[in-house]
Amino acid sequence: MPDELRGMLDKLRKEGARSSAVISRDGLVIAADLDAGGYVETFAIMCATLMGAAVTANMELKRGVPEKVTVESIDGKMLILNAGRKAVVVSVIGSDADESVITNQMNRIAEHLKQS
Repeated sequence: MPDELRGMLDKLRKEGARSSAVISRDGLVIAADLDAGGYVETFAIMCATLMGAAVTANMELKRGVPEKVTVESIDGKMLILNAGRKAVVVSVIGSDADESVITNQMNRIAEHLKQS
């Protein structure tokens, strides 16, 4: 499965993602296409933690499971998409990227993960 996922992550890069990854809910990297620099393990754990915190906060408010967490900064966004009970899909995009195109591709990856 990681080879197939790497191909899907390559497509995200072609569509404008600077970095992307598929991460397990407990913070392990399943597949990644990340820019150099930084610690991959820390990145993965923190992305899983962000989604986990959003799920917990929504549960406290008696809301549904969040589909996406967005972290905005001056130079772009980090999108963390729910990919079922076992994984999340993450993309880091610049402010010039088309978020809807990236999100659509991330949704394809999430659906692939949910079915496997």
